[in-house]
Amino acid sequence: MRPTRSTHRRLTRLLVVGAAALVAGLLYAPGAAHAAPRHSAADLSYAAKVLEGSARVPGTAWAVDEATNQVLVTVDSTVTGAKLATLTHATSALGSKVRVESTPGKISLFIAGGQAIYGGQYRCSLGFNVVSGSTYYFLTAGHCGNIASTWYSNSSHTTVLGTRSGSSFPGNDYALIRYTNTSIAHPGSVYTYSGSQDIVSAGTPSVNQTVYRSGSTTGVHSGRVTQLNATVNYAEGTVTGLIRTTVCAEGGDSGGSLYAGTVAYGLTSGGSGNCSSGGITYFQPVVEALNVYGVSVY
Repeated sequence: MRPTRSTHRRLTRLLVVGAAALVAGLLYAPGAAHAAPRHSAADLSYAAKVLEGSARVPGTAWAVDEATNQVLVTVDSTVTGAKLATLTHATSALGSKVRVESTPGKISLFIAGGQAIYGGQYRCSLGFNVVSGSTYYFLTAGHCGNIASTWYSNSSHTTVLGTRSGSSFPGNDYALIRYTNTSIAHPGSVYTYSGSQDIVSAGTPSVNQTVYRSGSTTGVHSGRVTQLNATVNYAEGTVTGLIRTTVCAEGGDSGGSLYAGTVAYGLTSGGSGNCSSGGITYFQPVVEALNVYGVSVY
């Protein structure tokens, strides 16, 4: 779920390359047939480290693709000229250890929220309510947490929810907001198709698992997990360790919940596409945020 701002330029979205790259043979169409070379875990780890060190180009993302035993590099339409040359130099040296793929859209943060939360000129989504002892908080995206210290339940900023206790972006994408308004209910559930779903634990999803995302702009949508430990190079900075999915999202969904059944999995970070034509969305694993802040779902 991304915050939105009428006067603020749209933050960059997920990954398609231009004709020049296609001519150069750099890109493969999504789903195109290709051999499945065998590479060791050490080979793929090395390839990812090379990309981390020499190809942090905005508009790109990568993660190990278990189905093809390669590092899948995704690129968007902004990756041209010098940026494309940098990426091509790195991927060419890695040979069959990597596969480069284009995807419609432009990589961006989904700033604009389960339920909507408002900070400064922006709207995001609440991820999960959490607790430490007798103190209650909620988690949202770090790129949301960075933009305001006080968060409200309405766009007119008349009903305070709470204040920022911590925020991490880039690198990670999570933030912790402490409730200061004692009149606000904060149940341990997320919005669903049928009303609400109680969340009682947190975990890490598996590749191909069906998951659900709840956000303030587009409501609830489902999809499947395609990769874990993905790196995404937003224009605003690089985030690592993300969950890649086929779930759609749009502006304002930043920070919203990724879950399945009673288990919390992640916080909406960014991606490409929309909920009309479909897209790719990346999520900050929620377990990492819970551990960093010493809080738990309930």
